[in-house]
Amino acid sequence: MNKHHDLTGSGPDQQITLRGPGELADALPYMMGFHPTDSIVLVALHGSHGRFGGRLRLGIPRSPREWEPVAAQLAECLIRGSGRRGPRPDGIVVFLCQDPVGDETGDRVMERLRPLAQRLRTACGGLDVPVYEALCISDGRFWSYCCPDARCCPPDGTPLALPGTSVMAAAAAYAGVRVRGSLRDMERRFAPRPGPATEEQVRALDAAGAVLTSRILDAQGRQEVADETVALARLLLERMAEAPRADGDPAADAEDDRLVSDDEAAAVILGLQDRETRDRAAQWMEGEEAAPALRLWRVLSRRCAGPYTEHAAATLTLAGWVSWSVGDEPGARVALGLALRADPEYVFARLLHQACNEGLDPETVRRCLRSQRDLPSQGTPSAPCPDAHRAPAGQRRRGRPVRPSAAEPDEAGSHRRHPRSGAAPGRPRHGTAAARARTRAARRSGQRGARSGR
Repeated sequence: MNKHHDLTGSGPDQQITLRGPGELADALPYMMGFHPTDSIVLVALHGSHGRFGGRLRLGIPRSPREWEPVAAQLAECLIRGSGRRGPRPDGIVVFLCQDPVGDETGDRVMERLRPLAQRLRTACGGLDVPVYEALCISDGRFWSYCCPDARCCPPDGTPLALPGTSVMAAAAAYAGVRVRGSLRDMERRFAPRPGPATEEQVRALDAAGAVLTSRILDAQGRQEVADETVALARLLLERMAEAPRADGDPAADAEDDRLVSDDEAAAVILGLQDRETRDRAAQWMEGEEAAPALRLWRVLSRRCAGPYTEHAAATLTLAGWVSWSVGDEPGARVALGLALRADPEYVFARLLHQACNEGLDPETVRRCLRSQRDLPSQGTPSAPCPDAHRAPAGQRRRGRPVRPSAAEPDEAGSHRRHPRSGAAPGRPRHGTAAARARTRAARRSGQRGARSGR
């Protein structure tokens, strides 16, 4: 880029003008609400001054063979999505964020990712939207792929500003916007804890599944399981409410884990695989119920270990939904991205993730869920108000789907192939066959439902 553009970030009460790639790089965590790691971030720009619009985050695919199709899908998703709710972007800013591994240096990361940056620029240009700037951020420095002037963009990179010293940091502090650490830190709150406790939880899930499978094979038993699941989840939610915590404290998460026994967690996790049961639990999304519900869904997500990792799609989606409902869009994107990593075809997560990324109002979904509270549970929709957040044609699956994150991942940062029911690496595969058998039985009985109806 021979001439740096002045770009304007606008909020309801103020405008901040960012001049050059340095201020853009410093602004990224404030735009996202966290520090992206192992991430592609695309930000739409509108108007002659480059007002910030929609943004999309995806984990960097490990294989360069995936870069071209991923770039095409990301460009289409952001540009077409912006056009559906307003004017198409006039430009795009691309960020590639990845730290060195081993003896790799930041400048080597930048060179290794250069072909990916070029594919993103080409994909956006193919849709008649230019990339104004493409930055690599690695090891505390940034590089521009667009600016050939070594006087402002030296080949060895430019150090990022000290935290809290940029113009965007000052504006964010004034507006009360906070950055909640790195993406890895946020994802870690949903990850299973290694150790003997995980083994015990897997055994509890095995035992609960053996009991529930025979009950869900008939309509009456399935309804009884649904009612018991909702009642137990409500009991656990009230238990959380009686023990308030400071959100974001790892020690608080450990305390929450101790409030839920392995057997209780197993019963609720398996019960929430039913779409109608999950939608009944999704009604706890506002007021005094929201905070303890979010803590509960985090606890249950951390219990989905080993062959039960795919089961976390339900609890992660509920966590993402509550976060979005209370206005925490960064947290929602992270949780929903993890849900899609656990199960890329989980439709409720895909709909919510798309709606959150497009800046839609969650009140539409809340209104639908409120309307279901007085109806029999059998009448609960499989995905609340699907027409309100219909997945666009550009995101329907073509081969491997793009996994979003900030809005987003794959929200984690890379394309990984996760086995649907496989045991974690390096651990015995006990329980795997049983888990698969129960999943097949649940699907036959309608517990998981058709893939298009999750």
